[in-house]
Amino acid sequence: MRFAADRPVGDGPVPGTPRGARLRRAVAAPVAGALPALAFPEPGLWWFAYVALVPWLLLIRTAPTGRRAAVEGWLGGVGFMIAVHHWLIPSLHVFMLVLAALLGLLWAPWGWLVRSLLGGTPSSGRALAAIAVVPSGWLTIELVRSWEGLGGPWGLLGASQWQVSPALRLASFGAVWLVSLVVLAVNTAITVLIAVPRARAPVAVALVAGALAVTAVRAWAPAPGETGRTRIAIVQPGVVEGPGSVERRFDRGEELTRSLAGRDPDLVVWGESSVGADLRERPDLAERLAALSREVGAPLLVNVDARRTGASGPDGIFKSSVLVGPRGPTGDRYDKMRLVPFGEYVPARGLLGWATSVGRAAGEDRLRGDRPVVMDLPDGGPRVGPLVCFESAFPDMSRRLVLDGADVLIAQSATSSFQDSWAPEQHASLAALRAAESGRPAVHATLTGVSAVYGPDGARIGGVLGTGGGAAAVYDVPLARGATGYARFGDWPVYGALAVLAAWGASRAAARLRRPPAPGPAAPPARTAHGSAGRPGR
Repeated sequence: MRFAADRPVGDGPVPGTPRGARLRRAVAAPVAGALPALAFPEPGLWWFAYVALVPWLLLIRTAPTGRRAAVEGWLGGVGFMIAVHHWLIPSLHVFMLVLAALLGLLWAPWGWLVRSLLGGTPSSGRALAAIAVVPSGWLTIELVRSWEGLGGPWGLLGASQWQVSPALRLASFGAVWLVSLVVLAVNTAITVLIAVPRARAPVAVALVAGALAVTAVRAWAPAPGETGRTRIAIVQPGVVEGPGSVERRFDRGEELTRSLAGRDPDLVVWGESSVGADLRERPDLAERLAALSREVGAPLLVNVDARRTGASGPDGIFKSSVLVGPRGPTGDRYDKMRLVPFGEYVPARGLLGWATSVGRAAGEDRLRGDRPVVMDLPDGGPRVGPLVCFESAFPDMSRRLVLDGADVLIAQSATSSFQDSWAPEQHASLAALRAAESGRPAVHATLTGVSAVYGPDGARIGGVLGTGGGAAAVYDVPLARGATGYARFGDWPVYGALAVLAAWGASRAAARLRRPPAPGPAAPPARTAHGSAGRPGR
């Protein structure tokens, strides 16, 4: 491969950069890194995602050294993390800056990578390689920060395309990871077209080839076929605050559920933390829920956020999806497995416990479940796979539920702490991606909005229940069978990106080995046996 022998821009001595210019670049980097946040809900400028990274890429490629490129990658990463998580600032306060600074370090190697491929005057081969390698580097960052302990997969760039039908079809084949790769490849190609005139023709050809490949994937990826329908109701009580809010929220959910009588739902879904006591310790609440099930003619899927004692397993606070039928709890229960860092537990509490005095971090760690659960409704009907709040951001969790036989994905959520931010809209949009990836409908039910339902292709069904108040609604939901490409093959785009990075690293190493060694210092003139150097002896 010819580009492997191209010598990247070196990190050797460069003319001094004026302090003012360094300061301007240091300010520009986080601003440029924050721009992609506009592509997500609520701004929802999905088309902007395809050019949002261009200013940041252009800035990094002109960095005077690889070290400076890494710094500007880090600063841009800080800006990106603050922008896509800005709604957490009221809860975490100054600790949000600490987290952004730490997680922003993931972009430092990416900054160096961008400059090594696009810095200076790269050859056409190196510019073309950048269109594959730079997105692969970004996807590796998304993979690393998707680990629950680092905050989870919130703000994955591909998630900005949640309402774009062609992107959802790509997600059915390679999950949100494949969509992120496409978005990054377009950003990188546009950067090359702007900054590397000699590579415009081959890059234009590469863009056409990429568009044809995407079209082929869309055509090949089978659309889910409808196999039936089910009626699912969402009960959203709205904002309930002040003393006794837990009990009053239950009362409001009970009132709204009664309004569903005669509307023939197959399942009624309440949001996260809709029940504030263990139903085994509060048989009065269990009976009230059973009476509701009898009244509306359907089971209820509620979410219990309470301390559990006296049962097998550890004592502590769990968040659990619990199915309640006309005779009471059916015994089907799913305990949330992936918890929100600081919101539901404090990592390394002995070291970071001080965060509870700075913001609204969890005062006590919640306990986690140990397995996914697929539930059978008491009177037949579709099998449901529950997820709790944060878990709807993880593609692998919904995939696991579908492989285990779930016909409908149900995410029970609560974003009332972030009611006036972008978080409710953005969280609800994730269900569209999970539906498209798995080929199964997805229900996103919240306490205070936004609640929404998406079909097996990721398209929204009916209207949303917004953050303006409480409501109950019934949705006619199509069911589907068959396995999507993502359900069959899993996270293959991630493995492909890692392979691209490995191949690029190997080509650089091989090029260095083939490069002739630099000439050493000139040898001093030889001395004769009888005199000084270069002078005959007497």
